[in-house]
Amino acid sequence: MPFVNTNGVRLSYQRSGSGTPVLLIMGSSASGRVWTMHQTPALNRAGYETVTFDNRGIAPSDTPEGDYTLAELVADTRGLVEQLGLGPCHVVGTSLGSMIAQELALAAPELVRSVVLIASRARSDAFRRAQNAADRVLRESGVRLPAGYEAVKTVTEMFSPATLNDDAAVTTMLELFELTGSGNASAGQAAAVENLGDRRETLRGITVPCRAIAFGDDLVCPPHLVAEVADAIPGCDLVEIPDCGHLGYLERPDEVNSALVEFLDKY
Repeated sequence: MPFVNTNGVRLSYQRSGSGTPVLLIMGSSASGRVWTMHQTPALNRAGYETVTFDNRGIAPSDTPEGDYTLAELVADTRGLVEQLGLGPCHVVGTSLGSMIAQELALAAPELVRSVVLIASRARSDAFRRAQNAADRVLRESGVRLPAGYEAVKTVTEMFSPATLNDDAAVTTMLELFELTGSGNASAGQAAAVENLGDRRETLRGITVPCRAIAFGDDLVCPPHLVAEVADAIPGCDLVEIPDCGHLGYLERPDEVNSALVEFLDKY
């Protein structure tokens, strides 16, 4: 896997396909390879080059000690785009990756052709603040949850009841997350959005074409928070996909891929 050095860290990345480039930015604690399960094959078939990478904190990219800031993650991504000569490129981000994409579009619109913000938000409401605080207390306690328990917790938080009530689907997800468990891999990344504040007014400064995608059963970035992002960004449209949770790109990949390709083809 190739690497680039940017903003004081080394990032691993992967390119596939040919055509107008699409940079895909993954969310907290997950590898960029997750995009290759469903999204990059669909985008390559649609005539796009795709670039995925591992954010700082996810091996084999560098994993510096301590908390990371959103500004650091944005600077990492900007350096990657510049060094690979991708700009102006389409940018697709999910969760933390969508917040990086928001800030990149604000800071360097000349590098961004369009933006798709999946499971995004511009602020944290009371429940999401409580989630973040509880997660930090657990991380700082030093308690390590058994892999099986952590898998159940993750699947419950990240997937729709439609998946939880499907024996075959939930068994596959439980086995996958027990095998790969995130552990403390996202500790540094989690801090990047803990003090997000309210970015709605700032997002009005985004000038590139934008689409927001919400997942109907998302507990982390619920549809009402994604709708606030779409309302704040001039001209941003909103697509809501039902019967999926925060990882809707795994639960409903065909619907997500259709929403991506349909939007990117416009620009």
